[in-house]
Amino acid sequence: MNVRFWDDHYRTPQAERVNPLLAEVAGPLPTGDALDLGCGAGGDALWLARRGWRVTAVDLSGVAVESLRDRAGGLPVTAVCADLAEAFPEGTFDLVSAQYLHTPFPLARERVFRRAADALRPGGRLLVVDHGSAAPWSWSREAGVPITLDLDPAQWSVERADSPERVATGPGGQTATVTDHVLLVRRTR
Repeated sequence: MNVRFWDDHYRTPQAERVNPLLAEVAGPLPTGDALDLGCGAGGDALWLARRGWRVTAVDLSGVAVESLRDRAGGLPVTAVCADLAEAFPEGTFDLVSAQYLHTPFPLARERVFRRAADALRPGGRLLVVDHGSAAPWSWSREAGVPITLDLDPAQWSVERADSPERVATGPGGQTATVTDHVLLVRRTR
């Protein structure tokens, strides 16, 4: 059911755009290896790759992954179909991005985020952006729960932990002010 839900969602063409908070954080960083968790339509993975990152992009939806593979062309993007609740990509990374990794199905997100943190090289960053509030048209019911990872401060520094507001546009063009939760941590050793 979970896979079918996401495959059906991504059968509808999606706009290719980068999440603004990823662009803000990753824009000034030196390039390296990036992991995009829940890559969906692939806008973040393609944006990173066009800037010189080598990207591993993971999504549960085979439809999303195949679409990303088709659009990646010769860019350094490896698109992987996997259930993050069951499997996590091998390797270490300089950047791991999880943008709105919400689902209407059970997912131990904090466990996924801890595994993501463990996959970082020293100096690497984990960026998690979550819905802090839900727009009226949203199916997400996880909104409002702050991100907590309980990482050892001797190995991690918090570079950003805040809740900015933004104007979201719904499928019918309607708008609403919503809050995001942003957590950016850097592995210090």
